[in-house]
Amino acid sequence: MLEEIHDEKLKDLELKATRARELVIETLLEAGSGHSAGPLGMADIFIAFYFHILNHDPKNPFWTDRDRLVLSNGHICPIRYVAMAMAGYFPAAELKTLRKINSRLQGHPHRSALPGVETTSGPLGEGISQSIGMALAGRLDKKDYHVYCIASDGEHQEGNTWEAAMFAAKNKLDNLTVIIDRNNIQIDGYTENVMPLEFLRSKYEAFNWFVQDVDGHNIRAFTEAVNQAQAVHQKPSVIIAHTIPGKGVDFMENKFEWHGKPPNEEEAKKALKELRTLEGKIISEHQ
Repeated sequence: MLEEIHDEKLKDLELKATRARELVIETLLEAGSGHSAGPLGMADIFIAFYFHILNHDPKNPFWTDRDRLVLSNGHICPIRYVAMAMAGYFPAAELKTLRKINSRLQGHPHRSALPGVETTSGPLGEGISQSIGMALAGRLDKKDYHVYCIASDGEHQEGNTWEAAMFAAKNKLDNLTVIIDRNNIQIDGYTENVMPLEFLRSKYEAFNWFVQDVDGHNIRAFTEAVNQAQAVHQKPSVIIAHTIPGKGVDFMENKFEWHGKPPNEEEAKKALKELRTLEGKIISEHQ
């Protein structure tokens, strides 16, 4: 079970998440390409993983007993790279190489290029199946590690996702927790217009998963949901994390147009100003 997050730790995690959003903006501006909305929306969850939830060692990324964190929707990798750099997997200066020739930080994660990245991802709909393989391997090897898979809501429009859901439930993979980034957008528009997903919770319950809904920007609530998932036996778990795409940057929030584009210099300057103001608010709220 995870330790309870006390107020001072919560303040630290919230400030780290805001700093992570700033680094995402700076990294995307330097790259000149990449995705903005999803990485900003998932900053709280990635910081919670790398600084509170995961049993991992940045200095030993291939540690056999580490928890596995699989990113199925690989296009939001800027926030994963930022969180990993902040946690000590590689120097933060390397973030400036995002999407550049010969960089370890490609536009979609490349497993063999960057230690600490569990899978190569890009084609959507594969991450849950890959995570199932890791969970089954952990069971066969009698290991205690937990497998977490972050997946988008849009990729739940693909059939492979539901085949995986059936398989995980059949095999009672209680060492698997899927986190769905329920931000309601995809590259072509809003999910409920492109291909409606609701009732998403009922669908997973019908597949015999343990399901929780949570505010994806409430770090304390999210970690409590992870604790609940770890306490479940004989079932895989899914946490539907409701997030705001572009979170923290007013002109990006809930705009599907920011799914796959970076800010220009003027937009980045405005975004960073908003985020630095948010840092001050977090500090004052915890005083």
